Amino acid sequence: MKWKQQLDGMQAYKPGKPIEEVQREYGLQEVVKLASNENPFGCSPKITAYLQNNSANHAIYPDGYAQNLRTAVANHLGVNETQLLFGNGSDDIIAIITRALLYPGVNTVMADPSFSQYWHNAEIEGAEVRKVPCIEGAHDLDAMVAAIDDKTSVVWVCSPNNPTGVVIPDVELRAFIAKVPSDVLVVLDEAYIEYVTHPGHKDTLPLIDEYPNVLLLRTFSKAYGLASFRVGYAIGQPGVIAKLDPVRSPFNNTILSQAVATIAISDQEFIKACREANEKGKKQYIEFCEKYNLKYFPSDTNFIFFDTNADSDVVFNELMKRGFIIRSGKALGLPGFIRVTIGTEAQNEALLGHLENVLKEQGAFA
Repeated sequence: MKWKQQLDGMQAYKPGKPIEEVQREYGLQEVVKLASNENPFGCSPKITAYLQNNSANHAIYPDGYAQNLRTAVANHLGVNETQLLFGNGSDDIIAIITRALLYPGVNTVMADPSFSQYWHNAEIEGAEVRKVPCIEGAHDLDAMVAAIDDKTSVVWVCSPNNPTGVVIPDVELRAFIAKVPSDVLVVLDEAYIEYVTHPGHKDTLPLIDEYPNVLLLRTFSKAYGLASFRVGYAIGQPGVIAKLDPVRSPFNNTILSQAVATIAISDQEFIKACREANEKGKKQYIEFCEKYNLKYFPSDTNFIFFDTNADSDVVFNELMKRGFIIRSGKALGLPGFIRVTIGTEAQNEALLGHLENVLKEQGAFA
């Protein structure tokens, strides 16, 4: 068969092990998953009540324009409905962007390490991928500007960055965007925007009006606790959205996902409570890292990325045996580091207790 040559040797995305598999493998009654940056507090109680008392007609297609959700998000953000594009998670939006703008002969610029789906989708489309190493977990914006040329089509900016958690302050972000040519799309991926507390961060929505080549990506999978419903969205100028929309698959959000996302965005008190709890949980990890002099990146997300002074794959496996699933930094580009989703206070305390024992066994504190 006539496969794209770009697929040679390419591997599918490998998510972490599911809880049920870990339970079977190690004979565990309880497993805590802190690997995929899901909200440990679940979703808004309003959604739980809706799911208990409502049902959908599963024989009909969903609204392909997602009108109710579109109106709710537009009103919440204060943007026009034509400025929104909805996807089956942010991953779907990323695939739409790459399909629309990347092809052999053009290139795309991104930080490294950052979210793998940027380069993965770019390679499928045959575009040249230019990865610019991070500095202390942060985007090297000057080097990224230097990597742009007349063949650059898309620049990816992940803020806060995944997997490091570092957010780009407003002054630095604006200075960077001002240097990017107007015919290059700047994709600002803000999957963790609801968790940001950095004093140098400002609302990014005005950037769209000031720089029409900026597109924001956001999601309901993280702070809103709706990862299983797969709803992500882009915010941009109507002209940019209109170009991307024909690439979108029809009916790419289900009836149920549209309904629960509409409810979720109405409950900002839940988001506030999650952000406050997340800040408290983050302090537990920071105190642990500082106690044992472990390097960590300042995080404005619901996860923290830190050095273990040990083989991170060994740490990953030892914690899994003890009922905790995390991510090893080896798979994310920084061996020795681990990325841990910030859980509830009790989950954090339990994990850190086990981690302390594991690292002592590995001689990390010697």
